[in-house]
Amino acid sequence: MKLLEPGAELDGFTIEECIHSGGMAHIYRVHYADGQRDPGFAMAMKIPRMTAGDGAENIVSFEIECQIMQVLQGRHVPRFVAAGDLSRVPYLVMEYVTGETLEHWLDSETPPSVEQIAWLGSAMARALHALHQQNTVHLDLKPANVLFRGDGTAVLLDFGLSCHAHYPDLLAEQLRKAVGSPAWIAPEQVVGVRGDPRSDIFAVGVMLYQLCTGRLPFGAPQTDGGLRQRLWVDPVPPRKLKPELPPWLQEVVMRCLEPEAAHRYPSAAHLAFDLVHPEQITITHRGTNVTGTRFGTHFKRWIKAAGMQYKPSPIAAQQIDEVPIVMVAVPHKDVTDATLYSLRQAVARSLGTRIGARLACVTVISSGQTSSTDEDKSETNVHRRYLTTLRQWAQPLDHPGHQTSFHVLESGDVAQAILDYARGNHVSVIVMGAATHGLKTQRFVATVPIKVAMDAPCTIILVKQSLPFELLGDSSSKDTSTAGGFSDSGSDDAALYGDDLGPLG
Repeated sequence: MKLLEPGAELDGFTIEECIHSGGMAHIYRVHYADGQRDPGFAMAMKIPRMTAGDGAENIVSFEIECQIMQVLQGRHVPRFVAAGDLSRVPYLVMEYVTGETLEHWLDSETPPSVEQIAWLGSAMARALHALHQQNTVHLDLKPANVLFRGDGTAVLLDFGLSCHAHYPDLLAEQLRKAVGSPAWIAPEQVVGVRGDPRSDIFAVGVMLYQLCTGRLPFGAPQTDGGLRQRLWVDPVPPRKLKPELPPWLQEVVMRCLEPEAAHRYPSAAHLAFDLVHPEQITITHRGTNVTGTRFGTHFKRWIKAAGMQYKPSPIAAQQIDEVPIVMVAVPHKDVTDATLYSLRQAVARSLGTRIGARLACVTVISSGQTSSTDEDKSETNVHRRYLTTLRQWAQPLDHPGHQTSFHVLESGDVAQAILDYARGNHVSVIVMGAATHGLKTQRFVATVPIKVAMDAPCTIILVKQSLPFELLGDSSSKDTSTAGGFSDSGSDDAALYGDDLGPLG
């Protein structure tokens, strides 16, 4: 199809300038022709190339993008406006998002700092997690397809090669070869497997490697043999090229680039978590290695890959639900053994046998508990003391299949601190003690658990205190006023969480 001229009209849209002319489509700025309707945002129209020399995949990918764009929601994707009939003039009108693509940072004369790389990576991972929760896998992530708004939010573009679990995969039906951009394609995509959200994590790893080193980890292969090498070959460690990079960053990058999907981050939320909390990363040989992978390891992988049969991956949302980030809010003040025991049991049940799930142990302290003048109450010493207590509490939960991190938050509003942490880290489950004191007054006064439960962005488990079985026989001789719940006269919810009770808002 020839380029449209500025001023032309198409189905109620007036064409403005052509802002992109690529190998698969032309993109124009557009506005409503009647001038009366205002969507509240700028719009762009995408029209696929359909000349004699263009392949059938242009139309197929256009059909895929049309069906997927209509169901995607959120700030991490452009808003859908309209689609044209394929039998007449195919087009797709969507929000025109302004900002800089990742290419801006890659092309900059000044290499990005470690902090900027972590920020860019975490923004991409958050956008990916939102996409995967909607059962969509992008499968064509590259610097040109990741745009950053002015507020730092990452927006994913171009869903022509994507896969949605609830729609037919037209590309898989039409093509049996690898589909994607060669430099960023994941190993399983090379052999034709589509639908695994960890393929997108691999692509993010490639982009992080570029940000760290200025190089592509696998070059830009154009042959099937060159593409297949990533099924068994590790790239040169980033710290061999840039020794100033911290080991934790190399750990993150190389984990994203693992040849087998099972060895990568289990979800994009886990990747974002590590990039936001680098001090919590467990550094393995991946992060410390500066010599590269041995030939023997590559040879063993080559033999394994030769007969490897990739199995279809489960639905994206289902797969990430199996590796949740579980947050437990551990009280730090006037807390009973029964409370701590009950929380630990509830956390153990929530983690269960979910290999790859992450546990975040959080305690919130008052802003006034630290002092810059008193050495014993200095911020460093207070945080260190509470971190030690959290580690002691979580020690019985230690399991090789679960990663545990510890966080001391400082805030005057405990409930809001818990909610902000949960939202910012894509927490799937919040476990915390349930206040059972003053049930009548809770109609008028909101406790911390009630505040969290009212606004929680995820599942919340409120745990009532109970003593372990082996202590029940001795409970008659001890004060058990708080064994079955918070007592009205003893340690109440405010004392446990270090917060003042406030009225319902």
